[in-house]
Amino acid sequence: MRLPPQAAGALDFWVLVMSISTSTAAAASGLAALQERLRDDFVTLGWPAKAWITPSSRNGHAVHDVLVIGAGQAGLALNVALQQVGIKPVLLDKSPLDFEGPWATTARMETLRSPKELTGPAMGIAALSFRAWFVAQFGLEAWTTLDKIPRLQWMDYLRWYRRVTNADVRNSHEVIAVRPQADGVVEVDVKANGVIATWQTRRLVLATGRDGLGGATIPAFMQGVDRRFWAHSSHEMDYATLAGKHVGVVGAGASAMDSAATALENGAASVDLLIRRKQLPQINKSKGSGVPGLTHGQYLLPDEWKWRIRHYINAQQVPPPHGSTLRVSRHENAFFNLGCAVQSATVVGDKLHVQTTAGVFVLDFLIISTGFAIDWSLRPEFADIAPHVKLWNSRFSPATGDEDAELSASPDLGPLFEFQEKTPGEMPGLDHIHCFCYPAALSHGTVSGDIPAISDGARKLAQGLASLFYRDDIEQHFAKLQAYAEPELDGTEWTVADSAARIQQLQQ
Repeated sequence: MRLPPQAAGALDFWVLVMSISTSTAAAASGLAALQERLRDDFVTLGWPAKAWITPSSRNGHAVHDVLVIGAGQAGLALNVALQQVGIKPVLLDKSPLDFEGPWATTARMETLRSPKELTGPAMGIAALSFRAWFVAQFGLEAWTTLDKIPRLQWMDYLRWYRRVTNADVRNSHEVIAVRPQADGVVEVDVKANGVIATWQTRRLVLATGRDGLGGATIPAFMQGVDRRFWAHSSHEMDYATLAGKHVGVVGAGASAMDSAATALENGAASVDLLIRRKQLPQINKSKGSGVPGLTHGQYLLPDEWKWRIRHYINAQQVPPPHGSTLRVSRHENAFFNLGCAVQSATVVGDKLHVQTTAGVFVLDFLIISTGFAIDWSLRPEFADIAPHVKLWNSRFSPATGDEDAELSASPDLGPLFEFQEKTPGEMPGLDHIHCFCYPAALSHGTVSGDIPAISDGARKLAQGLASLFYRDDIEQHFAKLQAYAEPELDGTEWTVADSAARIQQLQQ
């Protein structure tokens, strides 16, 4: 397995985890057996299904049925679901091969947050699950003793998943513009190998992850501060450069703990967590919402309840994981400063003076762990569509005290995750773009990004797209129905009876 520089801080942990393996040869043999089992499962399930959509072209150029932006776990799950209904998508990802998503680049947790038992993108196929992949290589006993899934091991699983599902991923392909057309085709400008080309597709899916319609939230107090002194927790950086330095971390969520721990493990002289709250949240309310009724029924709820549930979870805040917090607190040079809201940050000489409600912290470096926001200005590739997308702020007005900036900025999506026009008629074809990433949560729940329900979301979208293709091409399909002439019978299967003689026999 390849470890990028960003993952070096977790190397010792990774070596420890991998010590559960018996031998390389045994692991390879077990994986080969699993892949044979998976091939048989695919045959049994009729996967991939037979293609049925007539290829199309426009202005002399081929038009794809489905293009997917993003080849992380959401894009890969959707690929399997689409192939289950006879549609072969093409996935575009700007990352190099085997480094799609955050797992081997900007993510810094030791393990995933989700329980190991969750099936994630397995799509109901047991042999495609992480558990099957793990047990095949390391054995059932190792699975039994495993607590949470190591982050880099999850990345290795996704690499395997991609290969065994025959995903058509085009790496180092960066989408730089998206333009829906009135005739239902979406034009997508793609940069690869220094060349920009326009791709065409009937349906475009944004499987762009947690920050799928925006990016890192940068607080106002960091505006104008020299970038030598700070980074957001989602930025790529070498934490080894923090050795011997006094580091501050703004926030107390999962990513804050992961950043703090990584800095400490890389030799930081100290890490001060600057935490606005006077007490850390202790209960993960989102776990309490994970029931099939909500997973499958979010879209059908009244607007008031959609908002109420999502806002309640947001307001309660998700606590940092138990293990991630202990990963920080086990260091004597880690300091949890509660009730310590940051007010300003100023460079003084070669130090950063961070003014808080508790006083001034003199630091060498500051890590901002303030999450992500829907911010179209951070995604220039969507500049053409951004002004036309209908948002929840034009659909729903919450009661006083229930305001929520994240929810208000969320796109108001149709039943198949499609964007809707803010002003009907101003951008025809916008509904041919489907938002299958985290910002879909208010409209559809957490089926478009999070591990627990990603298979459900992928299946819902794939089946819906199949129905749309059939509807759009209904005349073609009816003509095919009329022309269908494969005989079931050839006339030799029966003998014509002498009805008169038979009637006479029955009357005797």
